[in-house]
Amino acid sequence: MALKFEIVTPEKLVRSDEAYMVVVPGSEGDFGVLEGHAPFMSTIRDGALTIYKTEGGEPETLAIEGGFAEVSANGLTVLAEKIGE
Repeated sequence: MALKFEIVTPEKLVRSDEAYMVVVPGSEGDFGVLEGHAPFMSTIRDGALTIYKTEGGEPETLAIEGGFAEVSANGLTVLAEKIGE
């Protein structure tokens, strides 16, 4: 099974997809989220959101600025102030 994740900005839904793992630049340090991760919330610092589509695969990175991340039974939701182009 794969982790379901969404990336949202105040303007729009940027992405709704599935991945093996997403690494989020949390304000207390980077954290990786896999399918079945325990629920929690964190603020996000400016940095790189790293998306691994498959285990051991080449990662995709997105520049992200501020916001919140929520991990729930439904997956990961990243509420970002801004996503870099």
